[in-house]
Amino acid sequence: MVASVEACRAQCVEFSDRASQLELDTFVKSPSSLLERLRNDKEKLRYRLAGYVATSPSVLPSVQTLISASAATDRSSIGAALRIAEGRCTSTKPDSARKIRDFVQRIGDLNVQAGYSAAGEDNPGVQAQSQDKGPAQPARGGALLEGEWKTKLANPFKPVPLPN
Repeated sequence: MVASVEACRAQCVEFSDRASQLELDTFVKSPSSLLERLRNDKEKLRYRLAGYVATSPSVLPSVQTLISASAATDRSSIGAALRIAEGRCTSTKPDSARKIRDFVQRIGDLNVQAGYSAAGEDNPGVQAQSQDKGPAQPARGGALLEGEWKTKLANPFKPVPLPN
């Protein structure tokens, strides 16, 4: 029972977004099987691996094995997956996000680091989310529609709320 409680605490994502324990066990036992299953599909590799790492950051040693077994093009997708997982962990488990960031720096593989950096540039919300510890700021200036379904025109003359 203690092991299941510890496993729940280690996860960065909601239950519905977690990878199954069977998938995690398969990945840990044979990391290169992920490359074989998702051959030539970099997007699936990126998001599946991000899901594994966000579900359980303890799979990072298996990611190291995956990196050494992969081609250079796959390594950039692996780096992007690590960045996505870090972004998913930042708000809920900052220690896990820090472990992922440290892992990428420790790897020293240029292709992994390039994919990691590129994923951060593609998704600026990852950086903003890691720096913003408070509640989300309202959109400024460009909100033309409002209401529950965004079907009502917003008042363009409404005063802009001042930041605290």
